Amino acid sequence: MENLRQENYRQLMKKVNMYLDNELSKEEERALLQEIKQNPTYYELLHKEKSFKEFLKSRLQRRQVSPTLIQSIKNKINTNQF
Repeated sequence: MENLRQENYRQLMKKVNMYLDNELSKEEERALLQEIKQNPTYYELLHKEKSFKEFLKSRLQRRQVSPTLIQSIKNKINTNQF
C-alpha cells in the first residue's frame, strides 16, 4: 500500500513539474487541473512547487559564457563529426 502511495505521489509530482514547465498536452493539462480542483492536497502541492520555482528564478542568475569557451566547444564538436 505504501509503495502505491509513493508511486502515485511521484507520478503527481512529475505531472505538476511538467505542467509548470509547459510540457503537458492540453488534454493532460486539463486532466491535471481537474484533479487538483478536486483535491485540496494536490492544490497545495502545486502551489508549493510553483512558489519554489519562482523563488529559484528570482534568486539565481545565469552566468555569461565566454566567447572563447563557446568557440572551443564548437571546435571540439566539429572535429568529432563523421
